[in-house]
Amino acid sequence: MTRLSKLTALFGMALMAAAMALPTTPLLAQATRTWVSGVGDDANPCSRTAPCKTFAGAISKTATGGEINCLDPGGFGGVTITKSITIECSHTLGGILAANFNGVLVNASTAGSVVILRGLDINGANTTTGNGVRIIAAAGGVIIDNCRNYGFGGTSTNGRGVAIETTADTRVTIVNSQIYHNNNIGVHSNPTTGNVILSMDNDQISQGGNAAIQLRQNTTATINRTTATNNAVGSGLTAELTTVNAAVTNSNFSNNAFGIFNGNGGSPTTRIYGTVITGNTTSGLSIIGGSVISTGNNMIRGNAGNEIPSSTIATN
Repeated sequence: MTRLSKLTALFGMALMAAAMALPTTPLLAQATRTWVSGVGDDANPCSRTAPCKTFAGAISKTATGGEINCLDPGGFGGVTITKSITIECSHTLGGILAANFNGVLVNASTAGSVVILRGLDINGANTTTGNGVRIIAAAGGVIIDNCRNYGFGGTSTNGRGVAIETTADTRVTIVNSQIYHNNNIGVHSNPTTGNVILSMDNDQISQGGNAAIQLRQNTTATINRTTATNNAVGSGLTAELTTVNAAVTNSNFSNNAFGIFNGNGGSPTTRIYGTVITGNTTSGLSIIGGSVISTGNNMIRGNAGNEIPSSTIATN
């Protein structure tokens, strides 16, 4: 064997040894379950034994469709979500202090992307910019479960507990949640294109500004077992344009300026069943356009103004 051949053989053996020494898994592999802790560090891999410090730090290390869990109480900062993911903090304090920014921004436009937020405490610190949860794209839908959104003090495009501003069809579910002390609107649905299917169940919305629930356009809403109270200058429910249909069942819209404010430039349809509307200081039912249809078993009493629905349908 010539000297050149020997050198070539040695070089090849060295390359093979180096290749065998390389790790067999990607250095930036994402986990399906990650963890955050009040004493974590975003330089960590976000494992249970080496948790991250923030949701933003954990989300880049969490695989699409995976889950971020809170290991112990903490403030984990705001987060932008662009993929299917679950953030689950039901058994401890999963805090987001969102002073002058959105607590959670959902921009998940990939087909089938589903975002689940569970057990979060989102505090706007009474600042004037930002919303609790702002949804601008959610191809597969968003579920907000057992969350608290409060303290967002802005107006116009800010100061809302949940703001739905999508440009394509989506579904948003809000259950077992408390939304209060927001200066503008509790739950706001105003998609620019596409349609929103909004489902609300067992929610409490109180002490806001313009409305507890505002359905601006392109929204079909089912509102069940929901209390919307003490919105001193606004309504329990505002339904605005013709592309809004709302079904309200077993709910309570009391001690607002308006119980239901229906029609503001359009002809929406609101149906109510088994609902209490009382103590509203301007009107129980303000029907500017469209119709509020009583399908029976409602109590609309003790309001300062109109208490007569557009029509009543017997249920027997």
